[in-house]
Amino acid sequence: MSRYRTALVLVFVAVWIWAAIRPKFPHDWLLENILVLIGVPVIIILGRYLKLSNVSYTLITLFMILHVVGSHYTYAEVPFGFTLQRWLDADRNMYDRLVHFCFGFLLAYPVREVFTRVARVRGFWSFFLPLDVTLSFSALYEIIEWQTAARVDPAAGLAFLGSQGDIWDAQKDMMIGGMGAAAAMLIVALMNWRYNPQFLSEMRQSLTISPHDEPLGESLFEKWRRGG
Repeated sequence: MSRYRTALVLVFVAVWIWAAIRPKFPHDWLLENILVLIGVPVIIILGRYLKLSNVSYTLITLFMILHVVGSHYTYAEVPFGFTLQRWLDADRNMYDRLVHFCFGFLLAYPVREVFTRVARVRGFWSFFLPLDVTLSFSALYEIIEWQTAARVDPAAGLAFLGSQGDIWDAQKDMMIGGMGAAAAMLIVALMNWRYNPQFLSEMRQSLTISPHDEPLGESLFEKWRRGG
């Protein structure tokens, strides 16, 4: 790893150690850190293959730090969340909402980098697919959260869910994650429009079907069947 990426890892480890010292709800801290214990090694290992930009790794680190802070206090009781609650005149601690927004806002760009560099996606799809994948991961996380909370100690499960009595909490979390991803992709699109001279042509080409294109489905299977 470069010095910069090593510094990111060290900063994250320092925050993680702080969060691991006397967390407010140890059982919830353990549940929340399953994501960390699985996700961080995967990111480091994949980094040897994908080698994303420093921008992407910085955004990922910021999100993981926000998550670790939430695990220390529990998402429903992070002090800054109460500050946000006062600022927004809300009826609940807003740290959970902030992190779900940042899930989309901070992680959509690294997802886009994977799409553009590995899958060679261009134009419109390079902005839409990161939004789509972010929403999909938001939904997947809510499903995992539900299944985990249903199988552990009820008190730990409630702390892990962090719904704060809102029956629509999961749907709102997914919506605000999507809003964060949409905001990130809008910013990236505007930057491309300003600085990439090929931006408009790439957008048009990405929505154009080649004259040599063939339909899939039954036509493709028929072609395979005939050995074509």
